Amino acid sequence: METIHVPTWNEFVALSSALDGWAFRGQQDAGWPLLTSLSRYLEAYVPDQASWRLREERAIRIFRRKAHNYLDKPGVLDNALRCLALMQHHGAPTRLLDFTKSPFVAAFFALERATRDAAVYALDTPRLWSAAPRGQPAMDRNAIDPRLSGNFARLFLPNTNAIIWTGEPTEMDRRLVAQSGTLVVPGMLDKPLDEILRHYAGSGTLLKKIVLPIGMREEAMKALYRMNITNATLFPDLDGLAKSIGMELEMEWPGMAGGGERGDA
Repeated sequence: METIHVPTWNEFVALSSALDGWAFRGQQDAGWPLLTSLSRYLEAYVPDQASWRLREERAIRIFRRKAHNYLDKPGVLDNALRCLALMQHHGAPTRLLDFTKSPFVAAFFALERATRDAAVYALDTPRLWSAAPRGQPAMDRNAIDPRLSGNFARLFLPNTNAIIWTGEPTEMDRRLVAQSGTLVVPGMLDKPLDEILRHYAGSGTLLKKIVLPIGMREEAMKALYRMNITNATLFPDLDGLAKSIGMELEMEWPGMAGGGERGDA
């Protein structure tokens, strides 16, 4: 993994333009590893790694057994990736890592709540499209596709395959569409993404870590606001609108300094 420090917002914009077609993930602390929510949960509360597969299987089974009560189309639970995406959407720990095709959406997620240096990770998905782990040329993206029947249980649940799949469910929800989202599915829960990628052949780095200093935040958030990248647009529901009000508190408009009443911005 290559680490790049960009001191200004303009430098981040220039760098992102050179990463056309890559996928991006923002994290509000540059020191956090690229681990899934399920990895973090299990590492914190279940030290016995030998039981991780059974626990993950049980969690998915319980969700499938009960979630149909809240769904208009319960058939979406039949597909492993679609089921996991739905679980992730509603806050369950899963082995999915949310990425986006927009470096600016990733920067928003990195900086919105940051109180220290943040990071945007850039993944070379064009190269991963045809890549395979070293010594396993048959394990390319098409062969390991978790959307195909049986693949998730056979290749991902054992937690022994150093593989990474990137893509989207066959049906995308509104939030994934709004965020230009894509998903990364690792084959191992006990290793961060950069360690799994070391098993992939080829020259050059597949992953870049772009460190955003906290001093950049004010300028960046104002630029993202002007791009209409806010919680209200990224989460197209009432929760997203409510979350977006925090950013409104930071914005400055004519007439605010006097403290008098004014019309809507």
